[in-house]
Formats: sequence, structure tokens, C-alpha cells
Amino acid sequence: MPYIKLQDVEEKFLIEGYTAKIMHGDKITVAHVRVKANSPLPEHAHPHEQVLNLIEGEFMFTVDGVEHHMKAGESFVIPSNAPHSATSITDCYIVDVFTPTRDDWK
Repeated sequence: MPYIKLQDVEEKFLIEGYTAKIMHGDKITVAHVRVKANSPLPEHAHPHEQVLNLIEGEFMFTVDGVEHHMKAGESFVIPSNAPHSATSITDCYIVDVFTPTRDDWK
């Protein structure tokens, strides 16, 4: 499926306050994530390297115990297995990129 219309991708529930339209390649996963204001993301870690791209909103993001107040237009590269958590300050639109693929999201 090399050509994808985002409007045709089913939106999936991730956790309370977080939904995503998720697409997979052979070695990459891209998720267009919508987050409601004041939604916590509990601390977790995964083997995937991740690039978080904050397109809209403000997001308080913590990686390895260091807090970062992110604003629209900013990105963060999260190393494999790094513990991270977050709380959305406003409604947010995020494009997350993972490698290798998130088979747990298929």
C-alpha cells in the first residue's frame, strides 16, 4: 500500500485522550496522533527509536527524567528504550515516526 490517503485511514484509540491514524511500511511506522488537552501519557519505553513532531499545540514531554515544554513546530528524537511520558497542555496534533515498525500497533 504505497499510496495512502490519510482521510481513508481508520482512527484508532490508543489510550484515554489519544487517537491515531497509523500507517506501516516494511521498516517504519508513522502515526498521526490527536491528543485532547490535559491528557497524560504514562511513562513507558519501547525498543523503537521515535521522532515526535509536534504540529499543533503545546506538550509537556519528559524523557529520561528531563522535562521539555514543547510548542508547535518542534520535534524530539527519543532513543530506543528511553523512558518517556507526557501531558498535553492544549489539544495537540503530533506526527510520530517509529523504526522499526510498531508491530504491536498492527
